[in-house]
Amino acid sequence: MDEVQHKFVDVGGLKLHVAEIGTGPNVVLLLHGFPEIWYSWRHQMIALATAGFPAIAPDHRGYGLSEPPPQPDKASFADILTDLLNLLDALQIAKIFLVAKDFGARPAYLFAVLHPERVLGVVTIGSPYMPKRSTFLKYLPEGVYISRWREPGRAEADFGRLDAKTIVRNIYILFSRSEIPMAAENQEIMDLVDSSTPLPPWFTEEDLATYGTLYEKSGFQTALQVPYRSIGEDFNATDPIVKVPVLLITGGKDYSCKFPGMEDYINSGMKEFIPDLEIKLLPEGTHFVQEQSPDKVNQLILTFFAKNV
Repeated sequence: MDEVQHKFVDVGGLKLHVAEIGTGPNVVLLLHGFPEIWYSWRHQMIALATAGFPAIAPDHRGYGLSEPPPQPDKASFADILTDLLNLLDALQIAKIFLVAKDFGARPAYLFAVLHPERVLGVVTIGSPYMPKRSTFLKYLPEGVYISRWREPGRAEADFGRLDAKTIVRNIYILFSRSEIPMAAENQEIMDLVDSSTPLPPWFTEEDLATYGTLYEKSGFQTALQVPYRSIGEDFNATDPIVKVPVLLITGGKDYSCKFPGMEDYINSGMKEFIPDLEIKLLPEGTHFVQEQSPDKVNQLILTFFAKNV
């Protein structure tokens, strides 16, 4: 990763860590999910730059090397949207392609809704656009990881038993499975992974060490607030329609697409809010398909970009 350059950008009194590579007019901004950092886009960044698309991947506020917000327990998705706008202005970038996964997809869609003049197109991985989110939370069983991590203090106590590297390891193993992570009444989420369980074959000990070091620095306070404790945040957009082209890449073995009604919504409901929508399924893809099958994902992204430059 020596080709990737690093810098800090002031986004309104808070410094975001930004990784970047490549030069050219059509800039790509990549937004990570949880438990990720800029590094989760390592395979895409090099491929994009090689194809002539400069790539920029920030750590969200409170993640990785970026500064935490003054009050992490009050962090919100609105903060991320403000950070994105300030980041583009600070870097003097007029228009971008957005690539995002997991919770990073939500600010990507919303940024395209609120600032369509700044967006050439959006690629999201495994995360549909859901303008109406409140109903989703009503039907989650108590043992599902989202429910557990939304409960103040529950994840803090669960995570507090382990070091940061082990926490990331466990979540990567859990989220790489095709089943929704769910604990029994007398279990915690971290108990769902045995210490002898190997890492996914596409995720190395070196990769894990990189994540572990950065989460050791940042901790998980902001990460629990955004996304999990901010899921119900409502933006009440006057017009929720995404008016730029969108590519959604899904994995056939991504647990996050297995929530009740999710597959039907992806295949038939999203079009209501995204007229120019393309969906590509990678049958063997997991929640981390961009790391698991980078060549396939990179090809889909570059093909989409070529049509929308």
